[in-house]
Amino acid sequence: MRFASLGSGSRGNGTLVQAGGTLLLIDCGFPLRVTEERLSRLGVKPQDLRAVLVTHEHGDHCNGVRVLANRYRIPVYMTAGTARARQLLDVQHNITIDSHTAFVIDDVAIQPVAVPHDAAEPVQYVFEWAGKRLGVL
Repeated sequence: MRFASLGSGSRGNGTLVQAGGTLLLIDCGFPLRVTEERLSRLGVKPQDLRAVLVTHEHGDHCNGVRVLANRYRIPVYMTAGTARARQLLDVQHNITIDSHTAFVIDDVAIQPVAVPHDAAEPVQYVFEWAGKRLGVL
């Protein structure tokens, strides 16, 4: 399992997680062109992404989610509170998760972790694959 930061700060956040052949993007706070460029530096095309997982509704974490997801038909996982707060319910492939219930994408187990933050229903994620665990908190 590997991970790489696309950037972290008030201008945008995004973290790429690779587990075997599964590529997941946590948050997407960048404009589409910036996201495409940063993925390209890592040898990744947006079409390679299996899903986007949103932590919370602040713009620096989700401003680019709708455009990226709709352009490349990428499923977006987020809590109902996050979707309502940012009006992301219209993302074409929106999948609502419970902040306390694990789910699986391909063969990657993902455990949301509810966290305190000034947001509607924020979570972070712990990934498990092939006996390895990675927490992006």
